[in-house]
Amino acid sequence: MKNSRLKNKKRQVNKKNTGYNRKRGQITIFVIIAIIVVAVIVLFFLFRSRIFGNGVPSELAPVYSYYLSCIQDQTSNGAKILGEKGGRIGEIDFSPGTSYMPFSSHLGFLGQGIPYWYYVAGNGLPKEQIPSKEKMQSDLNNFVKEGLVNCDFSEFESKGFLINISSGEVKTEIKESNINVNVNQDISISFGGKTWSGKTHTVSVNSNLGNFYDLATQIYKNEKEQMFLENYGIDILRLYAPVDGSDIGCTTKIWNINDVRNNLTRAIEANTAAIKVKGNYYKLNNADDKYFVRDVGVKNNFNVNFMYSGYWPTKIEVWPSSDDGILRADPVGLNEGMGVLGFCYTPYHFVYDMGYPVLIQIYSGNEMFEFPVVVYIDKNQPRKSLNVTGLPDVVPELCQYKNTHLGVHTYDVYLNPINASIGFKCFDTMCDIGSTQIKNGDSILSADFPQCANGFIVASAEGYETTRAMVSTINSSDVNIILAKKYKLNLNVEESGSDISGNAIITLTKNNQTTTISYPMQKDIEITEGAYQVKVYVYSNSSIHLQASSNQKCVQVPVSGLGGYFGATEEKCFNLDIPSQDVTSGVSGGGMQNTYFPESQLAESKNMTINVVGFGVPKSVEQLQNNYNIVDNTNLDISFE
Repeated sequence: MKNSRLKNKKRQVNKKNTGYNRKRGQITIFVIIAIIVVAVIVLFFLFRSRIFGNGVPSELAPVYSYYLSCIQDQTSNGAKILGEKGGRIGEIDFSPGTSYMPFSSHLGFLGQGIPYWYYVAGNGLPKEQIPSKEKMQSDLNNFVKEGLVNCDFSEFESKGFLINISSGEVKTEIKESNINVNVNQDISISFGGKTWSGKTHTVSVNSNLGNFYDLATQIYKNEKEQMFLENYGIDILRLYAPVDGSDIGCTTKIWNINDVRNNLTRAIEANTAAIKVKGNYYKLNNADDKYFVRDVGVKNNFNVNFMYSGYWPTKIEVWPSSDDGILRADPVGLNEGMGVLGFCYTPYHFVYDMGYPVLIQIYSGNEMFEFPVVVYIDKNQPRKSLNVTGLPDVVPELCQYKNTHLGVHTYDVYLNPINASIGFKCFDTMCDIGSTQIKNGDSILSADFPQCANGFIVASAEGYETTRAMVSTINSSDVNIILAKKYKLNLNVEESGSDISGNAIITLTKNNQTTTISYPMQKDIEITEGAYQVKVYVYSNSSIHLQASSNQKCVQVPVSGLGGYFGATEEKCFNLDIPSQDVTSGVSGGGMQNTYFPESQLAESKNMTINVVGFGVPKSVEQLQNNYNIVDNTNLDISFE
C-alpha cells in the first residue's frame, strides 16, 4: 500500500512538472518570434529604399527616376572625359615647347590637349604627370557635383510638381568594371498631396574606366622599365636612315636631311601603328608579325592602339651634317698616299637625336582611355629612365646669369634695318636672347647677355644667311651685324658646253661653312655674297674589276715581359686580305675654283653654270685614283646669266 501511494504521488509530481515545462517552452517561442518581428521591422526601415525603391510613391517615381538618371549621365560623361584626357578632367598648367625641344606638356589631338604621361620639356628635362586613381575620383566627384546643378526638372515643374534640391556632396569609387556613386543631397518632391524626401542616393554605372586605367599604368610601367617604344624606334632608325655602315665603292654618298626626316616620319607612322599589346583582339598573318606584339605582363581583354602622326611635334637632329642639311660620306682609298689599299670604300657614321609622341589608346565598344608619351632616342641610344616627377623648369646654367647689357643692331648689306632673332653661344651652350625690332629707322635689341670672353652673337632672319659675330661680353658695347641676303639660282653643270652624262657633287665653302649639292637631283642653289671655294666631282659609270688579294704585313711590337719595359721589340706579321670588288662609278671630271660672288651679280642673275674639265672614264684603279687627285689642280669656269 505504501508503495502504491508513493507511486501515485510521483505521477502527480511528474504531471505538474510536465505542465510547467510546456508553459516555459511556449514562452520561449513567443520571445523568439518577438525578436524576429523586431529585427524584420528594423531591417525594413534600414533597407526599404533598396527593396521598395526608396519608398517613393508611384506618382512621384518619374521625378526621382530622372534624378537618378541625371546622376548616371553626369558620371558617364565624366568617365568619358577622363578617358579622352589621360585620366584628367581639370586642366593642368601648360608648358610650351621650344625650338630646342618641341614638346609642350600637352599633345594636341582632335582639337583638345591631352596631358603627356611622360615628355621632355622645352628645357630638355624629363617630366612625368601621371594621375592617380584617387585624383581621378576627386576630379569625377567635382564634375558630377557641378553637373547635378544642371539637371533640368522644368518639364515636371510645368506639370505641377514641386521639387526642392539643396547643394550636396558626391563621392565616387572607380572599380574595375563599374563606378559606384554616392550622392548626399537633400531632395523633396511634392505633387497632388503626395510628398517624399530623401538624402542619400546611390547608383552604379557600368564603366571599364578602372580596367582601362589599370592596363594603361601597366603599359606605361613596362615602357618605363623596358623602353620597348624606344627600342622599336631604334630599329626604325637603323632600317630607314643612314646610321653606321660602309659601301664598297669609290663614289661620295650624299643624303638630304629633309629626305631622311620624311622617310623616318613615314616609317614611324606605319611601324608604330603595327604595335600590339598581347591579347586576343588581333590576328597574326605571319611569324614576322610577332615582332610587333608586346607582352606587358598582364592579361589583356581590350583593344590597344598605338598612334603617331607626322604632323605632331617631332625632333630629328643628325651629326655630322652641313648647315644646308646634307649628310655626306667620302670614299677612302682614292686619296694621295692610299693607293696601297688597291680598293676604295665609303664609310659613314651618323649620330641621331630623335623624339616623337606616341598616343596609346585602350578601347572596347564606345569606351576609350588614351594617354600620350614622348619616345626619345639620345645619341642613337634609348633615353635613360629617370624616377623623377614634376621637375622645375630650368634653363642652362650659363643663361641664368645675364650680367652684361648690350645693344645689337641688324642690317642687310645696304645698311637697311631688318628684324632678326638673336641668340648667344658660348662654348656648347646656346642662349635665346630675343629679337631685334625696327624703331625710328633702326633695328635694335637692347638686352642682357651672359658673360663670355669669346662668345658668338648669332643672328638669323628669313631669307638671309645666319651670321655669327664673335664678341666679348665682359664689357658692354653695341654690336652691328650685317646679314647677307640669299639668292635662289638655277644650277647647271656642263662639260665642254653640254650637260654632264653622270652626276656631280658640288661643295661651296665660305667662312668655314660648307654647302653641298648633289646634281642633278638638286638643280637649284641658295647663295649669298662672299668669297667661296667651289669644288666639283663628276662621276660617270665605269667598269673596273679589282681582284682579291692577300698581303703579309709585318710590324715591330714590344716584347712581353721585362724586356718590353726596357724597349726590346719583336716582329709580328699578319695577313691583309682585300676582297674583290667591282667599281661601277668613278671620278671622270671636275675641278676647283676660288672666287668671289658680288651681290649685284647674284641679284641680276637667274642661272649659275659651272663648266668642268673632263678627265675621261677611268679604266683602272690607277686612272681612278689619278682622276680623283687632279681635281684640286683643275680650274672651273663659273658663269651667271
